[in-house]
Amino acid sequence: MKALIIIPCYNEAERLNIPEFTGFLAGHPEISLLFVDDGSTDGTAGVLKSLAAEFANADCLILSCNSGKAEAVRQGMLFAAGKDVPFAGFLDADLATPLPEIIPMLAEAEKGKFYVSGCRLARLGSNIRRHLHRHLMGRIFATVVSMHLDLVVYDTQCGAKIFASEMIPFLFDRPFVTKWFFDVEILRRMISRYGKEQLLAKSLEYPLSGWIDQKGSKINYFSALKDFIRLLLSKN
Repeated sequence: MKALIIIPCYNEAERLNIPEFTGFLAGHPEISLLFVDDGSTDGTAGVLKSLAAEFANADCLILSCNSGKAEAVRQGMLFAAGKDVPFAGFLDADLATPLPEIIPMLAEAEKGKFYVSGCRLARLGSNIRRHLHRHLMGRIFATVVSMHLDLVVYDTQCGAKIFASEMIPFLFDRPFVTKWFFDVEILRRMISRYGKEQLLAKSLEYPLSGWIDQKGSKINYFSALKDFIRLLLSKN
C-alpha cells in the first residue's frame, strides 16, 4: 500500500459521488481510502460502511459526535499512524479536488518531499473554477498567513494534502485550536519541528490541474472569522 487518504465526512449521504469513489478504489488498489464520519446525523455512516465492505482498500472510522473537520482529519491520521504506509493525506469529500489529482501529488512526495499540498492556481491548461468572492477572500487570507508565518504560501486551505508517515506523530498528536484553519497550524508545527529552511526544501505546493467549487459548503463565515482570530492569538 503506497498511501492512505482520509476523507472527512459530515452529513454527506446525499452528496458523496459514489461512482467516482468506487472507480478510484477499483483502479488504484495501491491506495487506501479511509472515510471518517464526523458524527453525521443522516445516513452517511451506512453509506461508508457499505463502501468499506465492498473494497479491500476502503475503510471507515465512525466518530460518536461531531467535532469538526480538523478533529476528523486528526483522528484519521492517528488511525493511519498504525498502518504500514509511507504516506498519508486527506481530501475533501465533495471532490472539489478530483481524486486522480492524488496520483501526481503522491509521485511528488515519492521524490523525497515530506509534505505536498494542492494549490489552486488558475493558469493556462488548468480547470480551476472558484467563486470570485471566495477567490478574493482566499488571496487576502493567504497574504495575512504568509505574513503571520513569515513564509510565502499561495494556498494553505486547499483540502488536498499528503504527508510522509513519519510526520504524523508530532503533527497530529495534539488537538488543533481551530476548526477551519488547522492547515495553518500544521505549517506552524512543521516550522517548529524542522525550521523554515528545511520546510522549504522538503515541501511543495503542487499546482492542481482541476478544482471546482462545489455547492453545500458547510463553512460559516462569522464562525470562520472568530476561528481566524483564535488562530492569530494562539501559539499551538
